[in-house]
Amino acid sequence: MITARINDLPVEVPEGTSILDAARRVQVKIPTLCKHKDLLPTAACGICIVRNKGSNKMIRACCTPLENGMEITTHDSDIVDVRRSTLELILSNHPNACLTCGRNGECELQTLAADFNIHHEAIKRYVKETPADTSTDSIVIEFVKCIKCGRCVQVCQDMQNVWALSFLDRGINTRMAPAGDIVLAESPCVKCGQCSAHCPTGAIVEKDETAAVWNALHDTDKICVVQIAPSVRVTVGEAFGLPPGANLTKKLYSALRRLGFKAVFDTNFSADVTIVEEASEFIERFAHKRGALPLITSCCPSWTDHMEKRHWDFIDNFSTAKSPQQMLGVLAKTYYAQKLGLDPAKLYMVSIMPCTAKKYELSRTEEMYASGHKDVDVALTTRELARMIKQSGIDFLNLPDAEADSLLGDYSGAGTIFGATGGVMEAAVRTAHFYATGRKLDKVELESVRGLQGVKEGTVQIDGATVRVAVAHGLANVEAVLDRVREARKAGKDTPYHFIEVMACPGGCIGGGGQPYGVDNERRKLRIAGLYQDDRDRTVRYSHENPEVIRLYKEFLEKPLSTKSHHLLHTRYTARPLYKR
Repeated sequence: MITARINDLPVEVPEGTSILDAARRVQVKIPTLCKHKDLLPTAACGICIVRNKGSNKMIRACCTPLENGMEITTHDSDIVDVRRSTLELILSNHPNACLTCGRNGECELQTLAADFNIHHEAIKRYVKETPADTSTDSIVIEFVKCIKCGRCVQVCQDMQNVWALSFLDRGINTRMAPAGDIVLAESPCVKCGQCSAHCPTGAIVEKDETAAVWNALHDTDKICVVQIAPSVRVTVGEAFGLPPGANLTKKLYSALRRLGFKAVFDTNFSADVTIVEEASEFIERFAHKRGALPLITSCCPSWTDHMEKRHWDFIDNFSTAKSPQQMLGVLAKTYYAQKLGLDPAKLYMVSIMPCTAKKYELSRTEEMYASGHKDVDVALTTRELARMIKQSGIDFLNLPDAEADSLLGDYSGAGTIFGATGGVMEAAVRTAHFYATGRKLDKVELESVRGLQGVKEGTVQIDGATVRVAVAHGLANVEAVLDRVREARKAGKDTPYHFIEVMACPGGCIGGGGQPYGVDNERRKLRIAGLYQDDRDRTVRYSHENPEVIRLYKEFLEKPLSTKSHHLLHTRYTARPLYKR
């Protein structure tokens, strides 16, 4: 342990703790722009400077470990002046366009400028105008707003192992751009949006499609319907001042009807359908030896994109089940439309997702038009929905509770835990065990796949056989799992895993690239806890026991993996080049 003093306050921390983290232990906040709790320090911004007694040298708190006997001063007139001057330099190379920026009111640079009472331009502004990159349907890069903190590059290269973003040029000309100085759509980008989630300014934001949804809601010829993803219910409250993990499911139903949607569905329902199909697929492969093992989950569009570009040797292992978003879209424009006698061409399906990649998924393959129409018309992020609710004048937190529409609204506890890393695996094992044995699990929770460890492994006994499972979240973690499988194949050995779940974003969908800003592991844990509580609160905790799912198969789909199910609920994958040409 290290003992020292910070602003004359005694502090004791483990060896190796940075001055920045040590200061937080004694409730001292040192300002930063480049440092994020998810990321290693880069000392790029220079805002976190502090002084150690006996030295005139200013040191950067984010990357300097606290040492025994240090007497750190974090705020004095000289330090504050240097920080203000540093901010003024950054602002001199930054556009003065706060009111029209996607991060207005949620920008870390804007907040610091206000904290340091910067209300005029102290240094002549020089901003090199560069066109925004709007080449993808998911993410927009506005290069002029980049402050060169390096967060997005570190996230893309180290956390996600995608390498779509890098620094180009040197010195004053240093800039962030897609690797090779190409447009984002031609790069290895998988549209996960983790760059936008970690960017401190408006340099990287989601493509805003709220205007298209408002237009549809005002179009009397359209029947607007909506679905909400599992994780959105425990994160949207953060945009309204509530703590992470607050479950606002029934207020979301109410708010969406107030916005003008004619029917409100829940993606948790189609998560249950996904499990029925995916668990059936697993039993076919594991018990009946019909298909390659391990089976790999396919709910995450960033992961499927990454797999097709880098791990296409696993295409035969991928579950062909579509994501819950796409399943609900096609069921709304077939089953729901038929039951209510509606013209599916007039149905306009909006999905509220935690993820920027869900925008990309809408046109991934022709299977996303299985209803004969575009199955999901628009995908909005949690952030976009929060802006729509605020714009509409709805007093969201004081709304009365409401219920989802029947047919596509009821859900089990298994459906709701889809939003957490390991949740898809846990839900699938619950149902696969029942399909194989006719019995429920002795313990419904699968603890071995819970938590924020990058790779989680476990075993489950199903009908006397040991099923080996693995869960990876954050794309950089999947490599080790897949390499183990490759090594076993090469050596002619049995697969080390029978079932693998991968989610592109750390923590799973609760940490998605479209969620409210400020995510770190503390927030991820609270969000995940909210989903697990929802699971415990549900009367039905197995996907195959959802009464509306049972009715769907009885009235429409016939049985899991039927010809109709394959046509509507399944897709295919194709090996693709890493770079578009």
